[in-house]
Amino acid sequence: MKTRYFIIGSALFMGFGLTSCDNDEFLEVDQYEIVSSDAMYENDANAKKGLNGVYDMMYPNDSYDGDWGFKPNLFTGCHPTIDTQATGWDKNWNVQAWNSGSSELLSGWKHVYHGIVRANLYMVGIKDAENLSPNVRQSLEGECQALRGFFYHWLATTFGRVPMLTEEDNFGDPEKARAATYTEMWDFIINDFKQASEKLDWKPLDGEYGRATKGMALAYLGDAYMWKAYRMSDGSNGMNPHEGNDPASDTPEKCYKLAADCFKQILNSGTYKLNESFTTLWDPASAWGPEAIWVEQLDEGTNWGQWGNLTSKLMLKWYTACPENGGWGSLYLSWEWYSCYEKGDKRRVGSCYTGAVPQIDPENPAYDPQYADWIEPAVYGVNPYLQEVLGKGQTGTATKQFHFNNGEWAPAIWSSKMWRTASANYKGWADGHWSPTPIYWKRLPNVMLDYAECCFRTGNEAEGWAQINTLRNRAFGLLEDGNEAALTAKYLPYYNDFANWVGRDETEHDGGMFYKTRTEYPIPFGSNGVVVEDAKTYYTKYAAQKGFSSEVWKVAVNTERRKEFNCEWCLRPDMQKSGFMADHVKTNYPKQSVEDLKDVPWTNRDYEYNDLKMDMPIPQDEIDKNKACDQNPAYVGSN
Repeated sequence: MKTRYFIIGSALFMGFGLTSCDNDEFLEVDQYEIVSSDAMYENDANAKKGLNGVYDMMYPNDSYDGDWGFKPNLFTGCHPTIDTQATGWDKNWNVQAWNSGSSELLSGWKHVYHGIVRANLYMVGIKDAENLSPNVRQSLEGECQALRGFFYHWLATTFGRVPMLTEEDNFGDPEKARAATYTEMWDFIINDFKQASEKLDWKPLDGEYGRATKGMALAYLGDAYMWKAYRMSDGSNGMNPHEGNDPASDTPEKCYKLAADCFKQILNSGTYKLNESFTTLWDPASAWGPEAIWVEQLDEGTNWGQWGNLTSKLMLKWYTACPENGGWGSLYLSWEWYSCYEKGDKRRVGSCYTGAVPQIDPENPAYDPQYADWIEPAVYGVNPYLQEVLGKGQTGTATKQFHFNNGEWAPAIWSSKMWRTASANYKGWADGHWSPTPIYWKRLPNVMLDYAECCFRTGNEAEGWAQINTLRNRAFGLLEDGNEAALTAKYLPYYNDFANWVGRDETEHDGGMFYKTRTEYPIPFGSNGVVVEDAKTYYTKYAAQKGFSSEVWKVAVNTERRKEFNCEWCLRPDMQKSGFMADHVKTNYPKQSVEDLKDVPWTNRDYEYNDLKMDMPIPQDEIDKNKACDQNPAYVGSN
């Protein structure tokens, strides 16, 4: 494994290298002060700074992947479900037309392998350090293993089997084969998270949120056990998953039980709790809220949204904004997803904005089972958080139809999870603005639904349904009841401050009324007295009505994932490891030819779904340079 490395910065040490994707040039970075490798571990303070070089790969980077956190994560983690869609050169990610030459795959591959090499180098250095406090050493070792596990987890859930670089590989042969079996690979990842969970505390070192914790390590450890179980059963991708292992002592059921134990530790720890309101999760005041387990928090502190500031990722907001409001429109949500919600489920209104589509009949459950009379006009044709009209209210605007034509047809629905607090109309492009964007890798609902799945698989059905019911109660606003005043006091001030900054008053702008000062949160708190149907009762009827072939519990867990995690990068991996992707695509997106897309909400799926393609192709650049690396079966002979 040929590797180049160097030392930079008063706060960083960085290694440069990956499998065969070697580079002839050093990584170009600003150098502030050189710190020798010997000094990196001579005291607690320097060792903490050194680990920042590994944490740095959690964020976008010009040299590897300037859009990390959005691309390739959106394309591999959401688009294959068809619940999120795209236009232009991104549209191939909705029709299984990605290939080994897709640039997003290569950039993501390079990005995480750089992170892995940095983690390996740090592990080598800290192993022989003699002057560190025992508790600091233990925490830094655990954090580094958790970070390496995180990078490998992304690779393994995206590409299937991948080359596993250890500390010894950093300066070895530039060629390395992929892990021989899925079990070998997942055992490596499991070991990283297991050791990390034993070394880390529930609270982050020095109270610095953003560091890996015991909760983060356990959440990913349980996830890894579930992936191992999936690969040992119906997810082997044409291989013998038990090769080199004793299947009698290492079974899927055992893995699900081990996973359930990880999740139960988190749930019983008292460290995390659900935000009372789903609708506030992407607000500035929710940064590192009570349900956040592992978050990539962009635009922190004084990192204003300027073009050159990678950590602020100004572009991430415009990728997801409506094109007629100044955005690029790289992210759309489907009408099939929009229509899967029950009346009163506030996760929909807290996740998206639609165009002002006249054909939406609020009394027609085929288009809108939630009905407009519940919370009108919060969703239709307006960003309620900033009170900006989509399409600027113009006559004939393309947002006033089911599908918006932005080069290709795409649903007229935009995510509010990233385009929420960044105006696409006022002072949006030229001026700095503070619009924090959390990218949730793991939050408490991930653990709850993973735990529910494990419970169903191991005979604890009652507990599985209990987890889903708890999430549904939050979704329908029951946790907001009685907390309206406190929630308003916490979350409303940002929006009034924003209105003051852009100079709005009680006047009409572009066809919409904007208010400088509001007294109520944009999405009113409270359940409005809604009665939440028991999850098992509801999903038994829902599964039969839709015609799913999967068990009712699997429909319930994965439909809740669709409602909870749209535009979060876990959606496709979670549905894949559950063995639900094929049933989801077949049932929610039946193959059909749809005419007049502007007048019809449903998706035109004209390709045959191939479950094997859920493992993305190994980048061709890696295949060409690393002769020991082979390709996934679904892509052999393609490019």
